[in-house]
Amino acid sequence: MLELPEVLAFSKQFNASIAGRRIRAVLPPSKPHKFCWFAGDPADYDARMRGAVLSHASGFGSQLDLQLDNGLALCVSDGVNLRFLESGESSGDHQLLIRFEDGSALVFTVAMYGGIVLHDEAYDNPYYQKSKAAISPFREAFEPYFRALFSASKPTLSAKAFLATEQRFPGIGNGALQDILLSAGIHPKRKIGSLSPEEQTRLLETIVATLREMTERGGRDTEKDFFGNPGGYRTKLSKNTLAFPCPQCGGTISKEAYLGGAVYYCNNCQPLTK
Repeated sequence: MLELPEVLAFSKQFNASIAGRRIRAVLPPSKPHKFCWFAGDPADYDARMRGAVLSHASGFGSQLDLQLDNGLALCVSDGVNLRFLESGESSGDHQLLIRFEDGSALVFTVAMYGGIVLHDEAYDNPYYQKSKAAISPFREAFEPYFRALFSASKPTLSAKAFLATEQRFPGIGNGALQDILLSAGIHPKRKIGSLSPEEQTRLLETIVATLREMTERGGRDTEKDFFGNPGGYRTKLSKNTLAFPCPQCGGTISKEAYLGGAVYYCNNCQPLTK
C-alpha cells in the first residue's frame, strides 16, 4: 500500500524519468475488479486523455495525482500499483493501461482495493480532500498540529488508532507506523493517555525522522517503484522481518491482528504500559 514516503518518492521519480510523454491510447481493465474504483466508465478515459501529455506528478497524504496538460488529473490512491514499461515489454493484466507515443506504457494494477480516478480538480472524495489539506510532517506547522490533535484526542485511543485512523495523519498507514512506534518505544496498543510529555515529544520527533528517512531512501522495501524496484528503506518491522530478531535489542518480534491489520512489535523495546 502506498503511504506518504512512497507517494512523495514516486512522484519525484515520475517527474525525473516519465513525465513529458504524450498519450497515444488508454486501455480499460483487461478483467473486472470489484474493488477498483473509477470516475464513471474507465472505457471513457481514452477519449478524455488521448493526445494529452502527462506533465508532472504531485503527491500528498496517501494520494498521487498524475497531471495532464489538458486540465485533468489522474488520481491514484493507496492500493494501486504502478509500473512503467519500456517499448516492447509485456504488460499482463491491468486495471488501466496508458500507452505513450514513444511505445512505452504505464500499467495500473490493484491487488485488494484502490482508486484510479480521472478528475478536473473538483474531486470531492473525502480521503483525497483530507490528504490534499494535510499538514506535511516536514513543515514547521506540523508540531503544533500534532500537539493540538494529541490534546484533543480521547486518552483511551491506542497509539495505532491515533496515528492511522480517522485520517488524522493522511499518509501514515499500517506500514509506516510499525517502524515509527518501534523507534519511539511505544507499543501499538498502548493508550495515548499513558504517554508522558517526554514520550509524546519522542513520538512526534520519531514520526518526522522516520518518514523523512523512508522518503529520502525512495520508499519502503515492502513497496515497488515505477520500475519494479523495491524502495531503499529497509523496514525494521514488517512481514519481511518477522522471522528475524528485533534490530534494536535482538529480542523476539511478535505479530497479531489489531484494528484491521497486523501489528508487529518487540515486547522488550515496546512494553505495553497500562
